[in-house]
Amino acid sequence: MFLLCGLASTAIGLLVPVAGPLGLVVRLVGIPFLVAGIALAKRSAALFEQSDTNIKTFDDPDVLVRTGPFRFSRNPMYLGFTLALGGVALLVGSLSAVIGPVFFWLLADRWYVPFEERRMTARFGPAYQQYRIMVPRWVGRPRPMQSSVS
Repeated sequence: MFLLCGLASTAIGLLVPVAGPLGLVVRLVGIPFLVAGIALAKRSAALFEQSDTNIKTFDDPDVLVRTGPFRFSRNPMYLGFTLALGGVALLVGSLSAVIGPVFFWLLADRWYVPFEERRMTARFGPAYQQYRIMVPRWVGRPRPMQSSVS
């Protein structure tokens, strides 16, 4: 899906440019987004490999990974892909190229993530529920553990 959205973003941005092309300096800002997004996705995938857990969306999860970028986002791979696609859109230099990252994020947020969250809840129960409370879906500071003692 990442590659399809990147190709679609590029094609739409070049074939149907809206408010573009943007200046070279603005377009070059896309490079750090592209690099950072790919690095985040690769680092997150490497943690799955190190934990010897499944990375495939539709297979059952084996391990609840909570280290590295998973301390700040429950979905750092999708976040990384979205950042990278945002970088592609900037590099293309047309507002219409934003369709790729927006579509990818909506698909991840509305379909992939809820599907995976249901699987994680079924597999890890209270441990995953506590993780959901502490760590934002997309990005942010981890929330402190809630004490059940009054």
